[in-house]
Amino acid sequence: MTPKIASFLDSAGLATPCLVVDLDRVAGNYAALRAALPAAKIYYAVKANPAPQILRLLAEKGACFDAASLPEIEACLAAGAPAAAISYGNTVKKAAAIAAAYAHGVPLFAFDSIEELEKIARHAPGAKVYCRIAVANEGADWPLTKKFGTTVDRARELMLAAPGLGLVPHGLSFHVGSQQTGTPAYELAIAQVAMLFTDLKANGLELKMLNLGGGLPVSYREEVPGVETFADAIMRTMIEHFGNDLPEILIEPGRAIVGTAGVVAAEVVLVCRRIAADERRWVYLDIGRFGGLAETEGEAIRYRITAGDGAIGPVALAGPSCDGVDIMYEKSSYHLPLDLQAGDRVLIHDTGAYVTTYASQGFNGFAPLEEHYL
Repeated sequence: MTPKIASFLDSAGLATPCLVVDLDRVAGNYAALRAALPAAKIYYAVKANPAPQILRLLAEKGACFDAASLPEIEACLAAGAPAAAISYGNTVKKAAAIAAAYAHGVPLFAFDSIEELEKIARHAPGAKVYCRIAVANEGADWPLTKKFGTTVDRARELMLAAPGLGLVPHGLSFHVGSQQTGTPAYELAIAQVAMLFTDLKANGLELKMLNLGGGLPVSYREEVPGVETFADAIMRTMIEHFGNDLPEILIEPGRAIVGTAGVVAAEVVLVCRRIAADERRWVYLDIGRFGGLAETEGEAIRYRITAGDGAIGPVALAGPSCDGVDIMYEKSSYHLPLDLQAGDRVLIHDTGAYVTTYASQGFNGFAPLEEHYL
């Protein structure tokens, strides 16, 4: 938690739950990433946190944007981003959304199937396209392999078909999984797609771009390697497989730019012992999986949680709704003060990414959490 957020939480009479984001930390994370990977173009993953304040800040600093929908594209344009700086990175798009993005001037479209490629050809003629390849997601706390990406062999066929459809086969992409905690995933994926670059070049198709996707992690409860470690591994592997003939490199960080910039302030609704033989207390907060903490599904993302001082004991943590799956942490080992009671404040750290965008619009009548950008 930054001093700016701490001061704001102490001075403001805040209704909870709420998210407080330090924009200076966002700017610092972006600058650190640029310094670590100067050879790459940074396309901020808008889905991580699409707040206008964040989009304006990054647009002013010259960032590009990875958008997953037409509303995200329009939000970037409203924030001052040029259309040329936007990639339509979702491989599943409505025809009308493709046409509207094309009319706005968005130049770059992702795909991973012939059906999507043909759809882009019909509604964005002459556009640059890149094919997403499914790669191993080992090491990721939030894998993404089931829904997106195609095989290398199929990607070869699709890229060779693109010119015949009037499209520009611009490059390839992959995603090693969100909150990727190890560098080998990037190294293996780069090696895999580099062979396809070589194969396509031998068949007369010289690609210009490699999109490394997102996945760069932040430290929640457990420490993970820093961005410099990932950057060194990425560039070493790129040079190993491409030599001096490097393609244009794109990365799509979201969590790594905004994750550590935010803190959620929540209120304890209830503390109780549900089972006499269980030493844990159950702590119910006014935010849960439906209020923005969706990434606690399967206890995948384990946020650092603090509340006051004093002796601590084991707890399970759940949200306020009447849904039985609204439990954040039951198996992971969490400890909070023994004197914790209803009405106390709890802070959930490093929640700048994938919280506001995951919050329901009124499940059980609970309003989405408020947002404050400093």
